[in-house]
Amino acid sequence: MKINLLSCDAQRPDRRAIANCMVEISINIQESLANELTDILLEGDAVEIEVKDKDSGSALRALRKLAIDYEIVE
Repeated sequence: MKINLLSCDAQRPDRRAIANCMVEISINIQESLANELTDILLEGDAVEIEVKDKDSGSALRALRKLAIDYEIVE
């Protein structure tokens, strides 16, 4: 399943927690790429990631916990 991460509404976003979440839920993202994508997301641009289908429910909960707005692409 592909997800667009649209923005982060947290008052003080935790860059490390967001990057770690991306590494954990995504199929093909390593730590260095997750850090770059986190910076892009926090600058206000959307980021697309691919999530493991069987873990999609917990992935979406993790994103909501970090105050990340998302939309499901497929």
